[in-house]
Amino acid sequence: MHIVSQRKQRRARGFTLVEIMVVVVIIGILGALVVPKLLGRTGESRVTAAKVDIATMMQALKLYKLDNQRYPSTEQGLVALVTKPTAGPAANGWKSGGYLEKLPKDPWGNGYQYLSPGIHGEVDIFSLGADGQPGGTGEDADVGSWE
Repeated sequence: MHIVSQRKQRRARGFTLVEIMVVVVIIGILGALVVPKLLGRTGESRVTAAKVDIATMMQALKLYKLDNQRYPSTEQGLVALVTKPTAGPAANGWKSGGYLEKLPKDPWGNGYQYLSPGIHGEVDIFSLGADGQPGGTGEDADVGSWE
């Protein structure tokens, strides 16, 4: 009986310092491997979100063109999808309620850019990326309707 009570006492004492250190080292190694992979995905997900926003706005622009026989001018901008333009080319067929509920911001918190006529097509919608400057590489690269 004496042996059984010694085993219970040993189990009740908890973990040794060496055991705790081994667990901390293992958690540190796993963290060093996993965290960079998760952080690298942030940029990719923002680019994907920008592409989805752009595709949605391109569809709204196509509906606008069907109703008004032309795309909004650069001056009228993407705002013409939300509120009826009062200046520039007439939008006599403008759909009540608009084509979008509101204009989205790009994933970096900036407004999307719009050109009509575009450089890459009839119209261009684009985000200037993370740096907010034309051009760039990686997350700083422009994301546009031409992609």
